[in-house]
Amino acid sequence: MSVLITARDFEELAYEYFKKAAQDGCVHIEAFFDPQAHTCRGIPYGTVVAGFSAARKRAARDFGLTSELVMCFLRDLPVADATSHYEEADAQGHFSDGTVAGIGLCGAEVGYPPELFRGVFKAARAAGVRRTAHAGEEGDCSYIAGALDYLDVERIDHGIRLAEDEDLMRQVARERTLLTVCPTSNVQLRCVERVADLPIRKFLDAGVRMCFNSDDPAYFGGYLLDNYCAVQEAFDLSVGEWRGVAEAGVEGCWASEGRKTEILGMIGEVVGKFS
Repeated sequence: MSVLITARDFEELAYEYFKKAAQDGCVHIEAFFDPQAHTCRGIPYGTVVAGFSAARKRAARDFGLTSELVMCFLRDLPVADATSHYEEADAQGHFSDGTVAGIGLCGAEVGYPPELFRGVFKAARAAGVRRTAHAGEEGDCSYIAGALDYLDVERIDHGIRLAEDEDLMRQVARERTLLTVCPTSNVQLRCVERVADLPIRKFLDAGVRMCFNSDDPAYFGGYLLDNYCAVQEAFDLSVGEWRGVAEAGVEGCWASEGRKTEILGMIGEVVGKFS
């Protein structure tokens, strides 16, 4: 990260990612960023966001790619630090003007339960800011339950340990909470030995809504299409199952309703070619 200094640096970083994702066939991205990882190096929060915002505009113009930014808090840093970053973004109007769509919680999971951050997430909910959290990746099911109960999140990032609690899995399915599963990084982080060991089929059978995503793709070596291919090789999903996964991702995303309708139409056109 030491080479990321100016707004232009962050712009080029994000733009290259957007270009790669567009080549993979992605049309809408909700990108996580960790401002604390940069402000602790003396890089102003505003510099980070300015660069990413410029990249979003370029990607929309060059690739027709829409995107949202999700500001994540590193859970192994003090809660007060997360709160101060949220307050800075709020003071700059970044939530109200759509510069940042929502907040998340990421980083080392075990030992840092969701309830530690209930204050900042409560403030975000009161302000109408969207909310998600990494839970049930390396941490057990209590982290998923805590994210739902204490943080009132709309999505669960990763969430693979959900399969270990039948009652909680039924609740997540009933409430249509989206899991954003990142298969190849789950292998890299040794959460599972193989993609085939993930509970993808169990989630499908239980009616759990999920979509597949990349997770720090340059770091873990798995971009969006790589993850889709890994899932198909492991589970041989049908066209209908892929349609359900794709539509769940759209329905659970934070794009405008008009953009969601457009993307659902694109999915329908692709599926129609297989009918």
